[in-house]
Amino acid sequence: MQRTVLVLNSGSSSLKFSLVQPDTGVSVADGIIEEIGGEHSMARLEFGGLKIQRERSVVDHEAALRLAFDLFAETGGHLETLGLVAVGHRVVHGGRDFYRPTLIDDALVQRVSALSPLAPLHNPPALRGIEVARKLLPDLPHVAVFDTAFFHDLPAAAATYAIDAEVAEQWRVRRYGFHGTSHQYVSEQAAVFLGAPLESLNQIVLHLGNGASASAVAGGRPVDTSMGLTPMEGLVMGTRSGDIDPGIVFYLARTAGMAVEDIESMLNRRSGVAGLCGSNDFRELHRLAETGDESERAAARLAYDVYIHRLRKYIGAYLAVLGSTDVITFTAGVGENDAAVRRDALTGLAPLGVELDEHLNDSPAHGPRVISAEMSPITVLVIPTDEELAIARACVATIEASA
Repeated sequence: MQRTVLVLNSGSSSLKFSLVQPDTGVSVADGIIEEIGGEHSMARLEFGGLKIQRERSVVDHEAALRLAFDLFAETGGHLETLGLVAVGHRVVHGGRDFYRPTLIDDALVQRVSALSPLAPLHNPPALRGIEVARKLLPDLPHVAVFDTAFFHDLPAAAATYAIDAEVAEQWRVRRYGFHGTSHQYVSEQAAVFLGAPLESLNQIVLHLGNGASASAVAGGRPVDTSMGLTPMEGLVMGTRSGDIDPGIVFYLARTAGMAVEDIESMLNRRSGVAGLCGSNDFRELHRLAETGDESERAAARLAYDVYIHRLRKYIGAYLAVLGSTDVITFTAGVGENDAAVRRDALTGLAPLGVELDEHLNDSPAHGPRVISAEMSPITVLVIPTDEELAIARACVATIEASA
């Protein structure tokens, strides 16, 4: 029987779960339970060719995980028969202390809890997921995999903010970076796809989903990344602002009378593409830009232009940071599926060594692929990310190392 890992990603009102075979790379099952705590929670599972969807009240994360187990049983897939060897937990913020996958015990839970002020929207839900999973699956090893780990050793010039050094040290203020599991996986897979040693490649990785981030990776080691102390910095995202003048926060507090909590909520949940045009779905964004009424078209086109402008700025910056670049890779939902975003992000960059093949870029193909022109000095790729597989493999490696 192939061994499997249960990968959990706990949000404030959601629980994503996957069963992954780390040795074969096969995702056996994927599911999500949304609107936890509401009267009409929605649960979905794809397993063994079957798709199940259920709507019911799910009061908390423990009830959500129990429901996930029930959905597996409903398809005939009892967890005890699926070769489970570990549970992997995605934890967004590892601070300065956690820079590799780590076996979970009570002491680790306490230390991750202490990091919650650095990621108040992300770490507390992850801790709830860990608590519930350890209770319901006490005989399995549980492993925390941290989103920030890949960027732990950023060069000091990239990791350091130019603020009072004593304040930064006392309050652990630095660039931590996020989506690290994806950036590491994609940069490694790009090397595999090209048949080149990872150590020989300078890469720009563009993780473009509802959350979006860019990284510069030299010889397999990150040298810069767009997200910072929190996942709000950097690229324009689905609902997050990305880079803004810090003075905006003080201006809104003093002049508009907004509380810090309200400003934080706005920058996280009501900004980005959605804040500019009302939708964070790029399919809807393109539809509004083409067929909406006059005001909808204007708003959607502005949102798209702002998104692309910021993306191009980071690509240009990382071309400069790396000095010479071998590969630019697009990944995640928008990066993998939106040909227009890829085209507009790279248009006009031929003098910098980037030439897109329009036919390859527009192809509806899936999977790893080249989309640059044959003679382009910089190879442009689309590499699907698979954070669940990366987490599953990290879990197995951690367990084997501790044996």
